[in-house]
Amino acid sequence: MPAVRPDRLNDERVDHRFKSLPPDAQGLTLDELAAERRNLFTGGFTTPVLALSAERLEHNLRLLEEYTRRHDLAFAPHGKTSMSPQLFERQLEHGAWGITAAVPHQARVYRAFGIQRIFLANEVVDAAALRWIARELAEDPEFRFLCYVDSVRGVELMDEALRGTPRPVDVVVELGAGDGARTGARTEADCLAIADAVAAVDTLRLVGVAGYEGEVPQATPERVRDWLDRLIGLAADFDKAGRFTDEIVISAGGSAWFDVVADAFAEIPELSRPVLKLLRSGAYVSHDDGQYRKLTPFNRIPEEGALQPAFRLWSQVISRPTPEQAFTNAGKRDAAYDLHLPEAQVVRSPDGEIRDAAGITVTGLSDQHAWLRTDPTAQLQVGDWVGMGLSHPCTSFDKWQLIPVVEADGTVVEFIRTFF
Repeated sequence: MPAVRPDRLNDERVDHRFKSLPPDAQGLTLDELAAERRNLFTGGFTTPVLALSAERLEHNLRLLEEYTRRHDLAFAPHGKTSMSPQLFERQLEHGAWGITAAVPHQARVYRAFGIQRIFLANEVVDAAALRWIARELAEDPEFRFLCYVDSVRGVELMDEALRGTPRPVDVVVELGAGDGARTGARTEADCLAIADAVAAVDTLRLVGVAGYEGEVPQATPERVRDWLDRLIGLAADFDKAGRFTDEIVISAGGSAWFDVVADAFAEIPELSRPVLKLLRSGAYVSHDDGQYRKLTPFNRIPEEGALQPAFRLWSQVISRPTPEQAFTNAGKRDAAYDLHLPEAQVVRSPDGEIRDAAGITVTGLSDQHAWLRTDPTAQLQVGDWVGMGLSHPCTSFDKWQLIPVVEADGTVVEFIRTFF
């Protein structure tokens, strides 16, 4: 099936499927609505509405492009964060090697929109998914697909599903981040057994090693570096044993430790074949006002730049029952809450004045309400809009099928479509 161009998503028409879009825009295409350059606050958008800053989005895309180029890293940002083909296209335009997936459904979305390089950072043992991958590889000689293997049993299941397919599936052995961590083989001996199992079948081809340093128990820069040194050592041992026949992939890198990854990968010893040093951080695209504001490596390396939180959730005060309490109309259906509650940042009055949300704290979320505690300094009325910062991009994007991209003056210039 021919790939869909991401810009064709703008041909979709506005209707009841998409929350917060102006009711009077019913029937317009997204291109037509964007061309009207409506204001988020006065152009008929209803609350709650999630907005993505145009300027901050572009800043973040450029920053990681420059960072990875400076450190000689290939970059396959994790697409699970946004599941937005339009953002994938912009990430590729900003130098990304490919896009990372977590599960086969995500890879299917990527392929529907023409992504030619996919790194699936999990072991795939679903026979139906493996047969689909094999068909994609057979039908498109230019398609590059890699995934983890982390068990001999997984290799056996993959081989069983893939027998008779013309192209082997490229795999990387996943080294677990330590006892009590998430997936991955726990020891180098386990990794060797997996590599032996791959070598014994024709359906798979070993191309490298990988893992996720974000799961290192009680992570510190030193502990993360120790694990990365083990990963690099594993690649070197496999290379010495002649297990690779082509470019060697060494991959790591979430959104919390990519500076340590860059330092470790800069010291990879010379191997017998070229090395693809593949970073996979994904949360950078929107950054956030909670989890990654605290954990971003740029806090440790401020000389290399700083990411900017690009999301703001706007909701409206619909109840002010006491001087100490208020409620807005955004809740768990609209805001990330798995790591931290939203953070009240600014208040916009009906007259257009925007001020700091001093004395206002989000204390809880119901399905469709945010609970606000207000101290005596808070000047908050029914009808005011409250702009909130969010924590954890991955569980912010997934609550919205369409997200307005907004310039600093409130002008909506485009819409980001998501596929979760």
